[in-house]
Amino acid sequence: IEVAKGELLLDHFLAMNPGTVTEEIPGEETMEPAFGLPALWIHEAYRERAELSGYTVVDPISVLATHLTEVVKSHCDELLGRQDVQTLIDSVKQDHPAVVSELVPAMLSVGDIQKVLVCLLKERVSVRDLVSIMETLADTATFTKDPEVLAEYVRRALSRNISRQYIQNNTLTLEPQTENMIVSSVQHSDRGSFVNLDPGSMQQFIGSLSAEIQKLTTAGFHPVLLTSPASRLYVRKLTERIAPNLVILSFAELENQIEVQSVGMVKI
Repeated sequence: IEVAKGELLLDHFLAMNPGTVTEEIPGEETMEPAFGLPALWIHEAYRERAELSGYTVVDPISVLATHLTEVVKSHCDELLGRQDVQTLIDSVKQDHPAVVSELVPAMLSVGDIQKVLVCLLKERVSVRDLVSIMETLADTATFTKDPEVLAEYVRRALSRNISRQYIQNNTLTLEPQTENMIVSSVQHSDRGSFVNLDPGSMQQFIGSLSAEIQKLTTAGFHPVLLTSPASRLYVRKLTERIAPNLVILSFAELENQIEVQSVGMVKI
């Protein structure tokens, strides 16, 4: 089943304007496939001129490789199966047998660990540091088996990695009253938790979020929203369809020495 597609012009180069171009170059308008940025297919004869004019110029094979990499990253939560997780656990067990024997299967099954890793991968959090992940699960699985809640604890344990991966000086924040409204609207069922905001509040939230994201992206920043630890998971549930590329971090996931500045507030 097709999940992505693109078109390559093999005798051309993809040129993107980072906002500093001094001279327009003729070419065929297109969209850069990995990140959806406006670009031009230019003939190879214009390559040097485009680079001197300030364009970012990429050859077709690099375009293909970047697009493929991003497609895999955006779907890696679907690619991770139980057998893959078992292989990872066996690898950790070679050097850290104590944490594995304590955790599996006495506290969590392989399937439970898979669900936690999938929660992390959905938001592009690296799961390479499996020792830290499993240590955290061993500490927290005694009082909850909910994979989404366990993933929140793991995120805090991986705060250094997450901070370095995503944080920037300019971020968005969530109005405290709006956070309280979202948390108080959470409902729990046997299929997990969900946010049940009334349609009017939901529409206001979407409008405010879209406007703030637009301002941040126009200024050249990747949209990052900071929330309280209590609301991060539920804000993610609200925004994952309307703003899938929005990075949502809680203040508990920031390293102490990192300073951020709020340049916009999302509110109902």
